Amino acid sequence: MAQIYDINEVRKNNKLNIDGEPYVVVGVDFRKPGKGTPSTVVKMKHMISGNVLERTFKAGEKLQGADVEEREMEYLYPDGDNLVFMDKASYEQVHVGAHQVEERGLLLDNATCQVLFYNGNPIGVTLPTWVDMEILETEPGFKGDTANNVLKPAKVTTGAIVQVPIFISVGDMIRIDTRTGEYAERVNKTR
Repeated sequence: MAQIYDINEVRKNNKLNIDGEPYVVVGVDFRKPGKGTPSTVVKMKHMISGNVLERTFKAGEKLQGADVEEREMEYLYPDGDNLVFMDKASYEQVHVGAHQVEERGLLLDNATCQVLFYNGNPIGVTLPTWVDMEILETEPGFKGDTANNVLKPAKVTTGAIVQVPIFISVGDMIRIDTRTGEYAERVNKTR
């Protein structure tokens, strides 16, 4: 049974059922005009198509939460236009469309991810927050080139291109924030 939210309880990242479709709240703005009824403008992103919707609700309105389930699964391999994930508890395999994984360039084999299901169908994947990858290609930094925040492109093991500081060189291990796709820090190799 999905949760019922009073409009005052709606917060960012709540999952709502609007017109029979799953949405995630990306912004909430309470408005109280000088005259008239206060209202709340909710900006939502469709969880399947990615379309953004903005709706205004009056005080006291109720919204139904989306009936979604999040399960921890392990990424196994690509299969055509799909990515195959395995439930770590039941060993059930699920095919998720590669287009549903925005950060797929940072997806490592055997990574533990959160797979989001709506009505029993996978609709999204959340990667681990941090991934460690090796630099395969990048231009060398030059001695004396020490201007603040100078970045250069670097190719990592999955083929993704990440902007890194100039002191990073081929063979270095770096930590990447999958939420932004940005370099976080250099890490020691543990091999």
